[in-house]
Amino acid sequence: MVEEEEIISCKGFKQTFMKLTILAVATLFATTLFAQQPDYALRTAWFTQNGSARNIATGGVMGSLGGEITANHVNPAGLGLFKTSEFVLSPGMNLNNNKFNYRGSDTSNAKNNAVYGASGFIFGFSNNKKSKWTSNAIAVSINQVANYNNRVTFKGYNNMSSFSEQYLEELTRDLADTNAALRNYIFGSSLAFRTFLIDTSNNAQGKFDGYQSMVPISTGVNQSYDANTTGGYNEVAIGLAGNMEDKMYVGGSLTIPIINYNRELTYSETDATNNPNNQFASFTFKESFTSRGVGMGLKLGTIYKPTEFWRIGFAVHTPQVIGFKDEVRASLTANTESYARIKTATSDALNSGNPGKSNYNLVTPWRAIASASYVFREIKDTRKQRAFLSADIEYVNYRGSRFSAIDQTDMGLKNYYQHVNEVIKETYKGNINVKLGGEIKFHTVMFRLGGAYYGSPYADKALKASRMLATGGIGYRDHGIFIDLSYAHVVNKDVQFAYRLNDKPNTFASQTGSRGTVMLTFGVKF
Repeated sequence: MVEEEEIISCKGFKQTFMKLTILAVATLFATTLFAQQPDYALRTAWFTQNGSARNIATGGVMGSLGGEITANHVNPAGLGLFKTSEFVLSPGMNLNNNKFNYRGSDTSNAKNNAVYGASGFIFGFSNNKKSKWTSNAIAVSINQVANYNNRVTFKGYNNMSSFSEQYLEELTRDLADTNAALRNYIFGSSLAFRTFLIDTSNNAQGKFDGYQSMVPISTGVNQSYDANTTGGYNEVAIGLAGNMEDKMYVGGSLTIPIINYNRELTYSETDATNNPNNQFASFTFKESFTSRGVGMGLKLGTIYKPTEFWRIGFAVHTPQVIGFKDEVRASLTANTESYARIKTATSDALNSGNPGKSNYNLVTPWRAIASASYVFREIKDTRKQRAFLSADIEYVNYRGSRFSAIDQTDMGLKNYYQHVNEVIKETYKGNINVKLGGEIKFHTVMFRLGGAYYGSPYADKALKASRMLATGGIGYRDHGIFIDLSYAHVVNKDVQFAYRLNDKPNTFASQTGSRGTVMLTFGVKF
């Protein structure tokens, strides 16, 4: 049985995605290339804080602490605490354990992969004692903001809808004739039409009156979704900061996002009745998708020390403008038994062996961070035990992502992206992330703990999504060398859609599970 929550939740998606798919103006774009989905934008917006092992161990609190390379990617003012130079390297490992429930059926999988955190150089300079600027610092670093290596798999029985119905909606929307159905939708509907998964339907007079799916939905089908993703959201940051009399720190960093995303998707439906005479046995849709992006953004921040023990920080991350180049290939194999037997169609055959290509811009949401830290220290003898407690509050405007056509003279594309953006505004919302962490030091050894909560980016409250972190680690510092080790345990809640329809409530897979991140940071001062 379908959970009531699933149906209620998807009513909101039904309304918002209706606007996207009913647009006749998108027809030319969709028939020649392929469409960007609103959830593409979430890949560059909803992620947990990554950085050095020290930063991870303390829950990602870097809004007011400073003195750490991760500051270049969070609050560049923190670079102003450096008066010497250092080199930092942060290799790590992700341990993914995913669980999915789709229409009452549970699946799970695990996938591990190498990652890296904040790494690079920081150059600190002390200034003339007569200057109000006590010191300055320059940093060049790279950080993997988000890691896309994952696997999403779920399956279940469905007698309410079929993946094939999205092809019916597309052809009906466009009032497509059979010539268009054969040639124009080379990454979707044309594949289904050429394999007879979708075929024409006739009225009582034997004349064409639309299209029909060969999938026997009323008797049910077994559905299976398997997506293997790789890549990452990598960020190069070039930062500059100044220290005014060890009281006020200001800084900024120019960020260059470099995004590499790959997805290998296999989706299938099989006849749940195993009836050899109902003109449907199975179909399998495969898609190979790649996305490459490079852009630019800016991060600005300040840290103020009202007393020796307190630090107050504030940072703003401007939207990053990222230019993307996407490519896709698709194939579909359908077995309609005695109706047309086994047929296979590929996008390569319809597109002269070339992938579908799409070039566009994406503007990421802006975010703001407010932070406060309390540092326990012995002023006269810093070798004595000391510690800190720090908290960050981060606001992210998830609904602020925007797609745009590179060619602004193409009104079809321009209008298409305008409506995609309207869907984004209705689908997502702004939300707050909270982080808390601390460290205690015993001469050369440090122990760290932290935690964080990332709220749901979805406007629909029935879509249960969140990320909770518990973190910890240990560090060693002596004679200009430091080694830090951390572990972050992330508990995930999210939703995954195999497909979306306009005229029926969609069901989704509820995702739970966890991800463990082990990070090792090695650094040397010079």
